[in-house]
Amino acid sequence: MWMDTHCHLDAPEFSSSLLSIISAAKEKNVQAILLPAVKVADILHVKDLASEYGNQIPGLVYTLGIHPLYTNQAQESDIDLLDKKIEASLNDLRFVGVGEIGLDYFVEGLDLRRQEYYFHAQLDLAQKYQLPVVLHVRRSQDAILKALRQRNIPGGIAHAFNGSFQQAEQFIDLGFKLGFGGAATYGRALQIRRLLKDLPLDSIVTETDAPDIPPAWLREEGIALNEPSFLPRIAEQLAQIRGISRSDFASAVWQNAMQALPRWQSLCASDITPSQNS
Repeated sequence: MWMDTHCHLDAPEFSSSLLSIISAAKEKNVQAILLPAVKVADILHVKDLASEYGNQIPGLVYTLGIHPLYTNQAQESDIDLLDKKIEASLNDLRFVGVGEIGLDYFVEGLDLRRQEYYFHAQLDLAQKYQLPVVLHVRRSQDAILKALRQRNIPGGIAHAFNGSFQQAEQFIDLGFKLGFGGAATYGRALQIRRLLKDLPLDSIVTETDAPDIPPAWLREEGIALNEPSFLPRIAEQLAQIRGISRSDFASAVWQNAMQALPRWQSLCASDITPSQNS
């Protein structure tokens, strides 16, 4: 049994084939998927998707937040609206945290001050409601670590982690798990592979970031988009890099994700157990 801790099922690339994508993931024993919102306008959509397809994927959950790549089009009033939507979602078992939020120092043309404003405001909301966060940390690890140390945030996941070993240790010390996915399937991804091999096993979670971050084999096999049904194949390669069995890796990353996002564990406890891993 597998879990995808970062998958954008609401992406327009999936809109015409979402049912088949969900069905394919279910067939591959992907029993839990986290769907992070990226802008306020998507909040109702991600909630509706989690509700509609939760009968297919029992552990289908969502987070609410404003992605740094969307801060240029956000309004300051969006923070107040996000605050209200988070409060209104606290009784929803499928709502598990704040995200996807963070800083992106790679993409050109983004207003750094706007990014920082929305990131810090959303961290304040996470602290207010004592919710974990799903972080976007592209080339911004040190700035994000500094912001986290200024608050009492109950951990979460640093998505698509590609920082240094020392930065990884600092995130772990703050209660975060680190997301690994398709990027590690490329032979040239030496730093990511070293992290995957050397970090404590209890710090690692699996993700696809579908439809983004395709694994190495997609182009070779003529596949257009990354999707959650590829998670088991990605994870098998991660387990090989790690040097442990597929089943041991599946069990570990499941438990790690539940620790990072406790509300997810509450949802899955009655319907899914890690002993079903395969």
